Amino acid sequence: MRVMVVGLGSMGMGAALSLVRAGHEVFGVDPRCEARAELRYAGARETGPRGLDFACRVEAVLILTVNAEQVESVLFGEAGIAGKLPAGTPVMISSTVSADDARRFGTDLEQAGHMMLDAPVSGGPAKAREGAMTVMAAGSEKAFERLAPVLDAVAERVFRISDRIGDGAAVKVIHQLLAGVHIAAGAEAMALATRAGIPLETMYEVVTNAAGNSWMFENRMRHVVDGDYTPRSTVDIFVKDLGLVTDTGRALGFPLPLASTAYTMFASASMAGYGRWDDSAVIKMFPGITLPGKNPEE
Repeated sequence: MRVMVVGLGSMGMGAALSLVRAGHEVFGVDPRCEARAELRYAGARETGPRGLDFACRVEAVLILTVNAEQVESVLFGEAGIAGKLPAGTPVMISSTVSADDARRFGTDLEQAGHMMLDAPVSGGPAKAREGAMTVMAAGSEKAFERLAPVLDAVAERVFRISDRIGDGAAVKVIHQLLAGVHIAAGAEAMALATRAGIPLETMYEVVTNAAGNSWMFENRMRHVVDGDYTPRSTVDIFVKDLGLVTDTGRALGFPLPLASTAYTMFASASMAGYGRWDDSAVIKMFPGITLPGKNPEE
């Protein structure tokens, strides 16, 4: 298929490279020259800063931008692609957005003559580059059928949540509650270990071989032990995602005490200047401890 991938960040680049390897003609869209150059070198058909330049030539669109505002701009902004895509083009929105935003995008795309798959993803940059992401998707049977070649290329597991746009986004928001709380709890545990004089490597080895382990602890607290805060996923991404979680709780009148605390921790770390660091840098908000490592620029 001729597939436009919009957003060549850590996840979008991985998805685009997986599509290239699977033999699709990929059109990459990103404002950053270095990202476009990497994808061109890998074999993309064309790249550019605007999707509008390729919209009339593609058969499917995959959007992996940072937030709902960027999705809105890509589709319906001044240089939006919705009005230039061939009629009936399937659009797979894999950005993490609220269920309300997903439903709004679905309605607006339908009015523009297209179909949408509400399909957020998980797995991290490594899984994205392997074509092994987990996709939690909702949409019509026809949208799933049309986007099957894209899903086959980028995903190891596809969970078909329902036919209702918004349900995929809701599942991802709930997932991010767990992911954010696990990182925050892991950071708190490692900060306490430091204050107690326990070597971080020792604490890490104990937890990763005991019942308190989780995938997030094992992955993110390795960064803390190594003192490596090179961003894979940033503190600010979890400020955004946990903000969606707490907004969802408020909208449903449902208390989320752990998610609210984790949000405050990430927001505090961001305000302290760590917003663009790896999300494990949430540990930096704890005072009075000395941690290994330097800042990412060094």
